[in-house]
Amino acid sequence: MYRSIQKNIFEQAWEKIIQFDWFFFSLICILVCIGLLTIHTVDNSNSNYLFKHFVRISISITLFLFVAFINIKFWYRFAYVFYIGIVGLLIFVEFFGLSALGAKRWINLYFFNIQPSELMKIGVILALARYYQYIKLEEIDNFSKLIIPVFIIFIPFFLVSSQPDLGTGLFILIVCLGMLWLAGLSLKIFITGFFSLLILMPFSIAFLKPYQKERILTFLNPENDLLGSGYHIVQSKIAIGSGGFWGKGFKQGTQSNLEFLPEKHTDFIFTVFSEQFGFFGSVLLILLFFAIILKILNISLKSQNNFSRLVCFGVGFNIFVYLAVNLGMVTGLLPVVGVPLPIISYGGTAMLTTMFALGLVMSAKIHKDHNL
Repeated sequence: MYRSIQKNIFEQAWEKIIQFDWFFFSLICILVCIGLLTIHTVDNSNSNYLFKHFVRISISITLFLFVAFINIKFWYRFAYVFYIGIVGLLIFVEFFGLSALGAKRWINLYFFNIQPSELMKIGVILALARYYQYIKLEEIDNFSKLIIPVFIIFIPFFLVSSQPDLGTGLFILIVCLGMLWLAGLSLKIFITGFFSLLILMPFSIAFLKPYQKERILTFLNPENDLLGSGYHIVQSKIAIGSGGFWGKGFKQGTQSNLEFLPEKHTDFIFTVFSEQFGFFGSVLLILLFFAIILKILNISLKSQNNFSRLVCFGVGFNIFVYLAVNLGMVTGLLPVVGVPLPIISYGGTAMLTTMFALGLVMSAKIHKDHNL
């Protein structure tokens, strides 16, 4: 009896190892190595960024493997619980969160500060995927079927935006709209919503915080205040442009080494990389991200149930929006909103969230033949 149980456990473990997508994991590891090398170039004896980033990467990869080998059915069953738990953390932040630079976004766990708004990016994906698992395609446009998704989306959007963190709130909203489109929501509803937003946009400016209005004005004309609000984006453009086609070489970036570039280890880390490795290296890095996104979409298409399919698409779209917003931000195509570059940027909760999300994709791949 004991030998039979032991043999069964071994067979299940071996089956999971066989189904594990080593190519997908290798792409992630390459990004991890690029992130470590880039952090190393901006590290100094006082900041100790490299060691801290290495520790967080190690914990994140462990989390990735842990999530990946748990059956996707587990995440389906507890999707709503996970979502409600993160909503609870967002409410907790409102009353007991840590404040910094006029925003209250973090919970102090003594050994680690956690940002629930980052976790909510995964929470809404799981909740929406759970809801649409058994909704028939012809029923998706029914008003009664839209009530719950609207609440799932706008509760975290309201809580995150009130921190205030409008950038992350809009990020969550965009990813959710992408999932609704994949779930089958009609184009007519999206068009109606789009034009409604255009009409309301002039009125919404009145509700923006002063610093949010300043970011928009800086985006429209960063040269208007070169030493103030426009400093970040102007220095970023100089660094990217100075890299040329081939770059200045590893650890040879002048803008970052001479401390002209702000937030170089977090939001503007792509600028550091681009200055050192130029247009050629930047294109290769972007192609690596697209290879990961395409692999996620491939796993999504091969999934046997709507939940896995929607989760994978949500994660892939999440990474795409991360990438697009960060690149748009550092090149001046979008306002500066404080969005890190996935896996590359220095950070705790964002790194854990991204690796957790990728672990969900791997779980969908490993357990693709299992029914919910």
